[in-house]
Amino acid sequence: MSKFLKLEKQYKSFGGKLGFYSHQSSACNSEMKFTVYHPPQAETQPVPVLYFLSGLTCTEENFMAKAGAQQFAAKYGLMLVAPDTSPRDTGIPGEDDSWDLGSGAGFYVDATVAPWNSHYRMYSYVVDELPNLIAENFPAIPEKQGIFGHSMGGHGALICALKNGDRYLSVSAFAPICAPVRSPWGKKIFGHYLGGDKESWRAWDASELVLEKQDNRQILIDCGTADSYLADEQLLPDMFAAACAKAGQPLTLRMQEGYDHSYYFVASFMEDHIRHHAAVLCE
Repeated sequence: MSKFLKLEKQYKSFGGKLGFYSHQSSACNSEMKFTVYHPPQAETQPVPVLYFLSGLTCTEENFMAKAGAQQFAAKYGLMLVAPDTSPRDTGIPGEDDSWDLGSGAGFYVDATVAPWNSHYRMYSYVVDELPNLIAENFPAIPEKQGIFGHSMGGHGALICALKNGDRYLSVSAFAPICAPVRSPWGKKIFGHYLGGDKESWRAWDASELVLEKQDNRQILIDCGTADSYLADEQLLPDMFAAACAKAGQPLTLRMQEGYDHSYYFVASFMEDHIRHHAAVLCE
């Protein structure tokens, strides 16, 4: 393992091992943290890798602690990787003033406006730096990687996949922010990170990107019908579905009756998503 990568703690889980790591990130110009779940199969051979991007306020731990994913990663032989949701303690004024901007709210874009652009480059971190670290230090198959996420992280998974059709073989999302250009969260965060030129925001909006990209991957999205953020027009899955239909993008959008936005919802359909990725990554 690279001397620049520090193992903070490790636990045995479902026959594999869950490690918490930290390192100095060049993309974010700060310390970054992430977790890796090695399935039992990784003890004897390289395995496909599946990245999970978490939502607002989360750290690198929430997904591993709450989603129940390790048992299914062990079953299907997938490595799981979950990064933190933003840089931390950068010294940027106002970084910790709001739960939906700054710390815990990197939004998986590369900020272009000062002072955020000095550290908040989560897209480059997730797409380039982190996969390189994984390939260099873990028994992963770099050519076989997928990506999924929840809420803000669902937005991140969709844009990362749509921008990199040759890099992510599979993609899915739980309650993603599908059209941030039109959602209150997106408008707030994009205004700070990307500035006032709203035309530039479209490059980070899945409902806009899908109209520009020719893509045959089947996208799986689950949303709960009792998700309060649907009524607040934060998620806008119907807008993404309409864009996919127009572009000819294969999409399975499932509205799950009575489920909300929580990890109770995410955990309920986790095996479906792991199976969705395994069908592609493990073939």
